[in-house]
Amino acid sequence: MRIRDLLRRKGTTVATMRPDATVRDLLAALAEHNIGAVVVSPDAATITGIASERDVVRRLHEHGAALLDRPVSEIMTSQVRTCGPGDGVDDLRRTMTEHRIRHLPVVEDGRLAGIVSIGDVVKSAIDELESEREYLVDYIQRAP
Repeated sequence: MRIRDLLRRKGTTVATMRPDATVRDLLAALAEHNIGAVVVSPDAATITGIASERDVVRRLHEHGAALLDRPVSEIMTSQVRTCGPGDGVDDLRRTMTEHRIRHLPVVEDGRLAGIVSIGDVVKSAIDELESEREYLVDYIQRAP
């Protein structure tokens, strides 16, 4: 299975936020969309960084409530790993596990084309196992 297959199922909509938006704005967007991370982008096409709930919690501990009025660019992860639509889901699973990453933006032709979460990867693995199970049950029931 390829990343494009995951995107076909879940869609290519990506929540983005400008680097100068506040952390308060970030929290509102995460809550509104019920997501764990947004791509930080000045134009919704290029990637400046990624900001997650984890980034907020870690910085909140350091800076207190004043953090809420600071720009997202101060807390985001600026070195963002990405993947392409043709990449394999198994490779992505390994990358996410090895680097403890929960969200990877998908880039195609230098532009943001989607985002994949660890939940999407787990769901694809469960779907594959369910499909195999159904095939095996059908095979056993048809055997003489």
